[in-house]
Amino acid sequence: MILDLSCLEGPKHTAQLNTFMSGTYGMNKLVYSFGAGQADGDASLKNLLGGKGANLAEMNKIGLPVPPGFTITTEVCTAFYALGQKYPEGLADQVRVALAQIEQSVGRGFGDEANPLLVSVRSGARASMPGMMDTVLNLGLNDVTVEGLATQSGNRRFAFDSYRRFIQMYSHVVLELDHHMFEDILESYKEVHDFTIDTDLEAGDWEAIVRAYQDGVVAAYGKPFPQDVNDQLWGAIGAVFRSWKNDRAHFYRKMHDIPESWGTAVNVQAMVFGNMGETSATGVAFTRNPSTGERLFYGEYLINAQGEDVVAGIRTPKSITKVQRESMGEGGLSLQEALPDVFNQLVEVYGQLEGHYRDMQDIEFTVERGKLWMLQTRNGKRTAKAALKIAVDMVDEGLITQDEAIMRVDPMALDQLLHPTIAPGAVRDLIASGLPASPGAAVGEVVFDPDEAELMAKAGKSVILVREETSPEDIHGMHASRAIVTSRGGMTSHAAVVARGMGRPCVSGAGDIRIDEAAGHFKARGRVIRKGELISVDGSKGEVLFGAVEMEQPELSGDFAALMVWADQVRRLKVRANAETPLDVRTAREFGAEGIGLCRTEHMFFDANRIAAVREMILSETTQGRVSALAKILPMQRQDFVEIFTIMVGLPCTIRLLDPPLHEFLPHSLEDVEAVAAATGLDKAKLLERAKELHEVNPMLGHRGCRLGITFPEIYDMQARAIFEAAIQVAKASGQAPVPEIMIPLIATEKELQILKDRVDAIGREVMAKVGVTIAYQVGTMIELPRAALKADEIARQADFFSFGTNDLTQTTLGISRDDSSRFMGAYVEQGIFEKDPFVTLDQSGVGDLIKIARDRGQATNPNLKLGICGEHGGDPASIHFCEKSGLDYVSCSPYRVPIARLAAAQAALSS
Repeated sequence: MILDLSCLEGPKHTAQLNTFMSGTYGMNKLVYSFGAGQADGDASLKNLLGGKGANLAEMNKIGLPVPPGFTITTEVCTAFYALGQKYPEGLADQVRVALAQIEQSVGRGFGDEANPLLVSVRSGARASMPGMMDTVLNLGLNDVTVEGLATQSGNRRFAFDSYRRFIQMYSHVVLELDHHMFEDILESYKEVHDFTIDTDLEAGDWEAIVRAYQDGVVAAYGKPFPQDVNDQLWGAIGAVFRSWKNDRAHFYRKMHDIPESWGTAVNVQAMVFGNMGETSATGVAFTRNPSTGERLFYGEYLINAQGEDVVAGIRTPKSITKVQRESMGEGGLSLQEALPDVFNQLVEVYGQLEGHYRDMQDIEFTVERGKLWMLQTRNGKRTAKAALKIAVDMVDEGLITQDEAIMRVDPMALDQLLHPTIAPGAVRDLIASGLPASPGAAVGEVVFDPDEAELMAKAGKSVILVREETSPEDIHGMHASRAIVTSRGGMTSHAAVVARGMGRPCVSGAGDIRIDEAAGHFKARGRVIRKGELISVDGSKGEVLFGAVEMEQPELSGDFAALMVWADQVRRLKVRANAETPLDVRTAREFGAEGIGLCRTEHMFFDANRIAAVREMILSETTQGRVSALAKILPMQRQDFVEIFTIMVGLPCTIRLLDPPLHEFLPHSLEDVEAVAAATGLDKAKLLERAKELHEVNPMLGHRGCRLGITFPEIYDMQARAIFEAAIQVAKASGQAPVPEIMIPLIATEKELQILKDRVDAIGREVMAKVGVTIAYQVGTMIELPRAALKADEIARQADFFSFGTNDLTQTTLGISRDDSSRFMGAYVEQGIFEKDPFVTLDQSGVGDLIKIARDRGQATNPNLKLGICGEHGGDPASIHFCEKSGLDYVSCSPYRVPIARLAAAQAALSS
């Protein structure tokens, strides 16, 4: 059982927490060891050990080569914060014992002058958060142990290369010094001594760099670099725990809905070294292509390097396989060619991991003098396209079931597949090319600074972030951008991994690009592209193009279609769309919508061809004048419904009668009034006077919805007539009757619905009798007021269906305008008043309870009452799960969210 200790704040709770941690609830084990094929934990303890710790233990148990180490649990992180950044009693003793086990296993001593043990200290939350928290490598080096490492390894260059790496990383992560200071020292040294790359430096050079780094620490920190290895260890452990709440981790958790209360584990592990010469290497690999999902071993490596060199883009890595190298047009040798024995070991491990975890794995490895060591495995981040292909392929391969495949794909990730790509025949003005790090295409203005990218995006601009390389600190700017371009880095660089997870197109390693941020431009292939100019990014081909390139919509077939078929077979909830234009209705149908859940007729009234007649109707002072104006609108409104019914023939179409207050159709400023008067011949003074008469202090709660139908019944009469005439016309033409559902909005009382339903029924009888054709139809209401939910038993006597308008029901329940809530909603979510923005994810405990009340009371009166939701929550997976649990019949969402809703509904059915 995982318990949240975050409620216990401050030092005054130290005794209480220590009692808790020392075993009152059986939670006295704070450290879990692993190594030599043995482990205290396994994958089932992921919540306690974090993903990395659990998988290190699991890899040990299945016999893979893993350096020994131990994991400090996530509960210690929770206690660390609850105790005011202090450790619970007993932790130091357990760490000491676990460290001794590592020493015994590898035959080296931590701090031993002649034969030193070095360790890595890494984070490991239960949810993968690549690059968001801190890591320290080569810990245990000081001025004495570095000499022992040099002697013991027989490689002085390696020892001092490792020491300079440790000083830089530890100083940045633990001492909080600017890492650029160290980079400047190194680059200056290389420039003075005419070195091009780090591997050109010899042992004496690294010794000189170490001394320069130490001088830099004294100058910036005011103290010498720490020499006590135990102080180093606890400093690093504390830094990793503190990084759980750094800005980039906080932003990432918010973006991916990861609770802060989960905490992170800390993994301490014996170092193995990829920087010990030409038979040593380090790399990151995926058991399948994370961009396309192809069943090809895929990844990058560097000879004579450490892990951060690959992921940080400091050196451009090489491909793992010969096929990958040739497809990329790379020079040099792949790992398969350079170290074939190691490659064969890696392929064997890859097969074991996929067979064991039954999912595509993202692995980190190090080769020390020809021996392969596994440092991490986890379910790999992948694009939506890759997720679909991997899930479908694994079903075909017999690794997983269809139901498991459905559960493997994040519904929101499908959004990546539902947007434009560059058209095949589009003119491509190539600026630069790089690696196809994350697929898709986008157009935007060039921006170089992540803060500026965020500001410009908030101002409504489309931006593309262009950087030499990204780092975790850039995540907010990456999230704000439509695409990302880097001049350095590989397919597993920070930019590539994060962009794929976000669904952003990315081109990495575009080496032609030379960025001059101060001058506000970048140069590539003799051209100068300035900040603010439009470029296009094709992440699938790794190309950066000048200008706004023509895009096209994706074709959804193949793996997508297969998964949707499986999802449709298991889901119970129907999925409809909110749409009223023929284009939106057709799009919704193509995406698999099973009808229209909300057709907002007011959108039709704003059409340029009919707004004059609408305004004439509003200005009329008599019923006859309004009827005359509405007669001009009737044939246009009827044609609207003919088009919708034709596209959705045989499927239910819920049509909401006019909802907004009439003043919204009138011009408001004097300038607009004069323009309308001149264009339509309507009287300017009348327009102004009528706009003044219709003005409301709070129109959301004013003369709108059914209240218009009560006071101006001729409006709803016209719309009902248009619906029935259109339905009959389509039935005659197609031989298949439409299924109209007439929704009367904003009902608060049974009497309102009774009066208006009687008028709709009368119009229906008249139209059908006139042509001798009978059309089945339903009349219902939108439940968007708390009173309607509470009096659902009475309203259901008149209604065939309830459609929960959760946008307005949320507004009226919480007393918050969704149009204005953005000014303060962030603070409410940040402080935990709302777990999520209630206009994005349904407030299940408040609004949700009203829905359940309306369901129970409505169906008690009318057992055949149909129930659905048509607010924007209909496309939100968490809200769809609520609808499934609540027994609703359908959800309705925007056309582009229909596939998301179909998959989420299937997952909800499988989870219930």
